[in-house]
Amino acid sequence: MTGRQKDRPWLMRTYAGHSTAEASNELYRRNLAKGQTGLSVAFDLPTQTGYDPDHILARGEVGRVGVPVSHLGDMRRLFQDIPLEQMNTSMTINATAMWLLALYQVVAEEQGADATRLQGTTQNDIVKEYLSRGTHVFPPGPSLRLTTDMITYTVSHIPKWNPINICSYHLQEAGATPVQEIAYAMSTAIAVLDAVRDSGQVPEEKFGDVVARISFFVNAGVRFIEEMCKMRAFGRIWDRVTRERYGITDAKQRRFRYGVQVNSLGLTEAQPENNVQRIVLEMLAVTLSKDARARAVQLPAWNEALGLPRPWDQQWSLRIQQVLAHESDLLEYEDIFAGSHVIEAKVDELVTESLAEIDRIQQMGGAMAAVESGYLKSELVSSHAARRARIEGGEEKIVGVNIYETTEPNPLTTDLDGAIMTIDPANEARVTAALHEWRDNRDEARATDALAALKKAAAGTENMMEATVECARAGVTTGEWSWALRDVFGEFRAPTGVSSAPVAVTAEAGTPLALVREKVARTATDLGTGRLRLLVGKPGLDGHSNGAEQIAVRARDAGFEVVYQGIRLTPEQIVSAALAEDVHCIGLSILSGSHAELVPDVLTRLREAGAADIPVIAGGIIPPADATALIEAGVAAVFTPKDFGITEIIGRIVDEIRKANKLDPLEVPA
Repeated sequence: MTGRQKDRPWLMRTYAGHSTAEASNELYRRNLAKGQTGLSVAFDLPTQTGYDPDHILARGEVGRVGVPVSHLGDMRRLFQDIPLEQMNTSMTINATAMWLLALYQVVAEEQGADATRLQGTTQNDIVKEYLSRGTHVFPPGPSLRLTTDMITYTVSHIPKWNPINICSYHLQEAGATPVQEIAYAMSTAIAVLDAVRDSGQVPEEKFGDVVARISFFVNAGVRFIEEMCKMRAFGRIWDRVTRERYGITDAKQRRFRYGVQVNSLGLTEAQPENNVQRIVLEMLAVTLSKDARARAVQLPAWNEALGLPRPWDQQWSLRIQQVLAHESDLLEYEDIFAGSHVIEAKVDELVTESLAEIDRIQQMGGAMAAVESGYLKSELVSSHAARRARIEGGEEKIVGVNIYETTEPNPLTTDLDGAIMTIDPANEARVTAALHEWRDNRDEARATDALAALKKAAAGTENMMEATVECARAGVTTGEWSWALRDVFGEFRAPTGVSSAPVAVTAEAGTPLALVREKVARTATDLGTGRLRLLVGKPGLDGHSNGAEQIAVRARDAGFEVVYQGIRLTPEQIVSAALAEDVHCIGLSILSGSHAELVPDVLTRLREAGAADIPVIAGGIIPPADATALIEAGVAAVFTPKDFGITEIIGRIVDEIRKANKLDPLEVPA
């Protein structure tokens, strides 16, 4: 030991929640006992998108990718025996962020906590939902108003809370380059701060307090040097924007404060043990540099590309952080990259290019205008398509996927279906029954009055947070709160970015895409149709549309007519669209785990409509046992993350169309 004073470690979190509030509470308490220093709550998709468990769109989704929280009773059970005044809680919630914060505040007060002492974060970044994650509900204008009302409320009532986490995390997973990740996140922050300033709800002398509570949530990919430089560039640009645009003179209020989850969608299904070293390398990018060190870190588990991690898998990720923080000497030194001309040059490059892109977005009218025009989404889809093309072409190498693919048997996945956590299929019925019991036992008149007051506030100009807190106390449900605001604000379907995405893979003679184009054209001729038609569908509430978009773009480039209506569709809507468009194949993309219920429903509806001959393809995070069950149910083919060759997938789709229509196989390699 050198006797050097060690810095305080970052907050260590695990993104967790599943099945029920009770099961998640047990998991949280176990994780805290293992040395986790903060909570990171994963909510299920119905909670994130404002539906109660008994809504048709919630079918198959309840408790799968997070915990269902439908009302105050659920929130009480979620944090039972966890003193919230002493906890730092991150809640990954966006469209319904105001509602979940209100529930959290009421539970904390019921515990006897002083709201002014509560610490934590609500993600609350709706822009990235329009672009990449897909849990948006309301149009951009009303969504920005909800965010503004939350920020102004917390500054006065919960001053230690971070009311927004500007989130570039999902932008990277949707294909963003470091420049796009910085520029789009900063443009979102500018839109939010402008809205708060222009609302008149915060006195000018208190605006520094608003800036000081703005936090960021970023992604750390595997390109270590670039990722570390990205964080330094983020900090420099934030300091400049807050000083020059908003006149913040206090350096502490201008500090760039961020938490990180290292890249999850970059984890591989093939040779998943390699994910451990990827996770460690990505964590180092946001911890090694003291001047750009994360305030909070949460790591995915090695097996997330396979399915839902088990508690042991999450413990492994927590231990990775603890070994670095407590066994190494990392926290004993000043910034070890200071003075590096290599680092400085890369940071300068990122700053210059990011500021140019920020200016371009501002000239369009800002982030919200760039969302509504489709510019941001189109750029992300294009960037992602280019990256996929580099992977397929071998230019961008991924160990175990497109290089060094031979492997010894993996003892971690000998029992592949036991290597992940599964959710009891009966869980959804139990959660739904508990919801009905809650509604039956509440003060219905108080709930009705609270919802009426919320709608009145939304239709006017008053801050909606007070009315939302009363809804929480009155026993209103998540779905009721959201539908009250839907009645006032309407809903929003974000641009898909597919039609305007440029061609990413060339189709010169002899290339794989050219060969698939030939298969598509010959099959269309054999069927006597102008073009083959493919419907790409996203049933349920899963908003991770990156894969579906890339399939749609490549199918378009291969000569298909593509029908893609975006996210959040019922099986009934998908089948209706397939029949109306007279498609030759349906491709369903689901990453949330609801495939076991929703895909068979599509098959059943096709049979009932007399269209059982339309082949159905399924893709997503689908465990082997589930894939087998889907094939037995009638699915033509199942693709998972290990199937990274999109052009090859399109070729397989053509094969299935020929098989379904009793055409001879084509001897065209693809």
